[in-house]
Amino acid sequence: MTQPPLAKIVRIVNTAVALALAVVLALFYWYGWRPLPRRSGTIESGVDASVFVRFDTLGVPHISAASEEDALFVQGYVTAQDRLWQMDALRRYAGGDLAEILGTAGLESDRESRRMRLRRIAEQAYTVLPPADRAVLAAYARGVNQFLATHRDNLPLEFTLLGYQPRPWSAIDCMLISLHMFRTLTTTWRDEVVKRAMLAEGDAAKVNFLFPVRAEGDGQPGSNAWAIAGSRTASGKPILSNDMHLEYSLPGIWYMAHLTAPSLDVSGVTIPGVPGVVVGHNQRIAWGITSLQVDVQDLYVETFDDRTGRYLYRGQVEQARAEREIIRVKGQAANELAVWVTRHGPIFLAEGKERMALRWTAAEPGILQFPLLEIDRAQNWQQFTTALSRWGGPGSNFVYADVDGNIGYHAAGKLPIRRGYQGDLPADGAKGDCEWDGFIPFDQLPAVFNPPGGMIATANQNPFPANYPFPVNGNFASPYRVRQIRDLLSAHNGWRPGDLLAVQKDVYSSQYRFLADQVVAAYEKRQGHNATLETAVSLLRAWNGQMEQDQAAPLLMALIYLQVRTAAAESAAPGKGDSYQFTMAPSVVEELLLRRPQGWFRDYDEMLLRALADAVEEGTRMQGRSIRHWQYGAYLKVEIRHPVFGHIPVIGKYFDIGPVAMSGSGTTVKQTSQRLAPSMRMNADLGDWDRSLLNIPIGESGQPLSGHYKDEWSAYYNGRSYPMAFRAVQAKSTLEFRPAK
Repeated sequence: MTQPPLAKIVRIVNTAVALALAVVLALFYWYGWRPLPRRSGTIESGVDASVFVRFDTLGVPHISAASEEDALFVQGYVTAQDRLWQMDALRRYAGGDLAEILGTAGLESDRESRRMRLRRIAEQAYTVLPPADRAVLAAYARGVNQFLATHRDNLPLEFTLLGYQPRPWSAIDCMLISLHMFRTLTTTWRDEVVKRAMLAEGDAAKVNFLFPVRAEGDGQPGSNAWAIAGSRTASGKPILSNDMHLEYSLPGIWYMAHLTAPSLDVSGVTIPGVPGVVVGHNQRIAWGITSLQVDVQDLYVETFDDRTGRYLYRGQVEQARAEREIIRVKGQAANELAVWVTRHGPIFLAEGKERMALRWTAAEPGILQFPLLEIDRAQNWQQFTTALSRWGGPGSNFVYADVDGNIGYHAAGKLPIRRGYQGDLPADGAKGDCEWDGFIPFDQLPAVFNPPGGMIATANQNPFPANYPFPVNGNFASPYRVRQIRDLLSAHNGWRPGDLLAVQKDVYSSQYRFLADQVVAAYEKRQGHNATLETAVSLLRAWNGQMEQDQAAPLLMALIYLQVRTAAAESAAPGKGDSYQFTMAPSVVEELLLRRPQGWFRDYDEMLLRALADAVEEGTRMQGRSIRHWQYGAYLKVEIRHPVFGHIPVIGKYFDIGPVAMSGSGTTVKQTSQRLAPSMRMNADLGDWDRSLLNIPIGESGQPLSGHYKDEWSAYYNGRSYPMAFRAVQAKSTLEFRPAK
């Protein structure tokens, strides 16, 4: 009997669907599931004795080894299996090799990295590293290469999608990633360019007023970290807190790890691609790091001949060194770049006929060293500061606490001593009277040990006293955050690690509250009535200063501030208002409104009311006429995209974070913008390490099918955290590394 045509069609369709599903599942397994990190079983590797890695419920590796070398080897391996593509992308970004895998989309970034000579700096620095530093880097690199050698046909999905194989890892790659962080935290040359352009168009006195290096209230060392003495805690021992603010990324910049060996027992956050723990604690001390914000880059306008590489210096002709860079570009011919290197550094910037060289501390001989493992091993303040004395950069604030009850702070990094200039503008390279006279001695950098108040609070403001013997320039933060931190910490004693999360996620802005009061006062002086503005002003009268995502007043204040800041910059340099985004700008605006000097505005109250009206108009355009229904979080939305998976059609959005509404601002303790936010939160309890808390924003693994890809996001977003297991580790699985037979 002949089978009915419809039944035959159904059978064919079902078979096709089954085959398609089988193919999808096979591809899913082969490219997505198979490369997932191993967290149990046994691996034969290049260790001298068995190393055990216990993975906790967040996927954090707790590595126990019989030697430091084996611990670092395994750190390299387990970091690679979670974050290999991120590591490769970071070294490519720093080394100027992105175009090789991304095509022309990475070319401009590569050109900047090559002009800054990052790979050459890393290679030169490696040749003069102490043998102990080289051994640390080599052990870690061997671990990464062990993973690469055994997973060439089983790499994370990004390599398959972009169609390339990573090259072997080297000690110089570790240094390149360190240089990436150095560049991220010390790029200040743009401030010189902006200020110079404003001076060319405006009033010199006003422009200089817009670029101060300190504000009222400076004096404590800076960045979002603090230590409180046992007199202020429930345990009677210090607590050290740290939440470093960096740009969003997926995966995040930090990777949590715990390393144990006979000479080492340290836990905290690491940088993928770099051995050791950057911020955390060992069995006796805890420490945090944040950016010092000091200017360690100078531009020099050179009298330069592009054809020959000759330039003038103190009346004499000198010859720049030519370096040839070949940038491979995916799908196209290689791109050649000539870099001329002068005594002040490479010719980095061309504006019209001008050529500017960039001098940067990272490029100075002997600056780039690797003292991280010395910090990780330190047992007391003396050992800790001895290790810090080798820290070349980036310029950093280090906050310290120990189990003996001590707390301390020390600035670290090689900071140039400038002769004849401040460093806030491009210098004349030909004259030779704007040079560096070495670096500020370590023992003369800002430091404090056991201050009488039992508290060290930091938030990126200028830590150098007004009578400091050396000239210092920088893009320091306004003191609003540090004032709020100190006020909150001083409010009561008996602090516990969990209590300090409330400080870390605090979103009160005294800057915006002050500005709101100024706007309300200006409106009331006019004794006029405007229905729309009246609604806005009534919101500001009732507002509590909290930059919460579900409120209207924070959005109104954010828009008003932008209007006032731009108006001040336009008054100083007409036509340049939009370019002024200096980090001290909030303090500049406050100082203007408090003092109200002549010559800036015909009428300050009129300026404020105009800013209010313009802000209402802008907010209405964005969120409608009902001001009371505006929401700050709809303005401060954040979307964190995976650089590869996020671009996959249809399903790519499932690998991303957001868009999500955020609270906070640039002057709240929880410093938040569309670009950056707290990149980790740690609260280390010196009374009991296992009461400490630590979390990163997204997750340990960069593998999209891992259960630890973004399992920490909810806790991070809602201001919760996780136990920072140290002695009482609850292992979810154990992986053993055995010596190869």
